[in-house]
Amino acid sequence: MQTEKQSIYRGDKAVRTFLATILFSGLAYGFYRGIQDNYLAEIVKISEFERGIVEFFREIPGLLLVFILAAMYRFSETKVFKIGTAIMLSGVLGLLLLGSSKVVVILFMVVFSTGEHIVMPIKSSMSLSFAKNDKGGASLGVTSSISHGGNIIGFFLVSALFFIFSRIGIARDSIIGFRTVFIIAAVLLLLSTLIVLTMKDQGKPVRRSRLYINRKYHKFYMLEVFYGARKQIFLTFAPYVLILFYGADTSVIALLLAICAVFGMLLSPAIGILVDKLGYKTIMVADTLILVVVCLMYGFAHRLFPMHIAFIVVCVNFVLDSIISLASMATNVYVRDLSSSREELTATLTTGISVNHLISVLIALLGGYIWKTLGIEVLFSLSAVLGVINSIYAATIKKPVERTMF
Repeated sequence: MQTEKQSIYRGDKAVRTFLATILFSGLAYGFYRGIQDNYLAEIVKISEFERGIVEFFREIPGLLLVFILAAMYRFSETKVFKIGTAIMLSGVLGLLLLGSSKVVVILFMVVFSTGEHIVMPIKSSMSLSFAKNDKGGASLGVTSSISHGGNIIGFFLVSALFFIFSRIGIARDSIIGFRTVFIIAAVLLLLSTLIVLTMKDQGKPVRRSRLYINRKYHKFYMLEVFYGARKQIFLTFAPYVLILFYGADTSVIALLLAICAVFGMLLSPAIGILVDKLGYKTIMVADTLILVVVCLMYGFAHRLFPMHIAFIVVCVNFVLDSIISLASMATNVYVRDLSSSREELTATLTTGISVNHLISVLIALLGGYIWKTLGIEVLFSLSAVLGVINSIYAATIKKPVERTMF
C-alpha cells in the first residue's frame, strides 16, 4: 500500500492528514445518510411531494456555492476545507439537539449540506493537486475508496443497530434509535474536525471568481446539467420509493447503502485507472447507457414482476446506480486536462457544481410533483431520457492537446 501511495502522490506529508479526514468524514456521513430518508419519512412525516421540497432547500447551498466560496476567496483551500468540515458538524449537532419539527430539520439539513458542498470541490482539487501529473484519476479513485470505506462501517452499524432495536422492542418510528445515530455521527465529525485543524494552511490564497465561465468548458457545463438532473432523481426519490412504495425500514435502507459503499470502495480505484487508460470520454458514454436500463427497471419493476420480486429487482438497481455514479470522476479529470492552473481547476469545478445544482433544485420540486400526479414510472422514464441525452453529448467530447500539467 505504501509503495502504491508513493507511486500516486508527490510526497507531500499533508496527504496523510487529508486522507484521515476523508476517512472520518466518510464514516460520519455513513451514519448520517444511513438514517436520513427513514428519519424524514417515519419521524418528520415528510410525504413524497414534500420530499422534493426538502431536497429543493437542501440543494440550495450547491446552487450558491460559487458565491459562498467567493466570500472566502482570501483563504487557502486547506482553510476552506477546515471550515466546510466544521459546518457539517454544526448541522448534525442541530439535528441532534434542537428537535424534529419540519422547519428545524430542513434548516439543519441545509446547514449540513452547506458544509458538504463547500468540501466537495476542494476535496477533488486537493486530491488532484497531491497526485503526480499522470495519476489524477488514480488519486481521485483512492480518495473515493477511503470515503466509501468509512461509509461502509457507518451503514453496516446503522443497519445492525436498528435490527437490534427492532429485536428489543423499539418501534421503527421511535426517536430513540435516530438520536443514537445522530450522537455517533456528531462525535465522528468532531474527530474529523480536530484532525483537519492540524493541517497547515499551505500555499498562496486561491482566488475564486464569482462565476467562472469560459468557452472551452461549455461541454463540461452541459454535462453537469444532465448529470445533475439524473443524479437528483435517484438521490432524492430512489430511497423514498423503497420506503413508501415497498415498505423498507431503516435497517434495510442502511444495508443497501452499505452494499453500495462496498462496491464503491472496491471499484473506485479500478474506475479511476480505467479513466486514465481508456479515457474519460469512453467512461462517460458507457456509464450513462447502463443508467438507462437501471432507470427503466426502477420505474417499471412493479409492473413486470410480483411485488416481492420487484422489491429485489429495485434493490439491485439501487446498487447498480451507485456503481454507475462512480464514473462521475471522469468529468473531473476532463476538466483537469482543460485547465491551465490549479486556481482555474478549482473555480471550474466549483462553477460546475453550481450549474449541476441549478437543474437539481428544479428537478427536486418537479420530481415530487411528477411522482404524486403521474407515478414513479414517468419519473424514472424522465431520468432514462436524460441519460440518453448525456451519452450523446459525452460522445462529442474531444481530448485536449497534451501539455505539461500544473
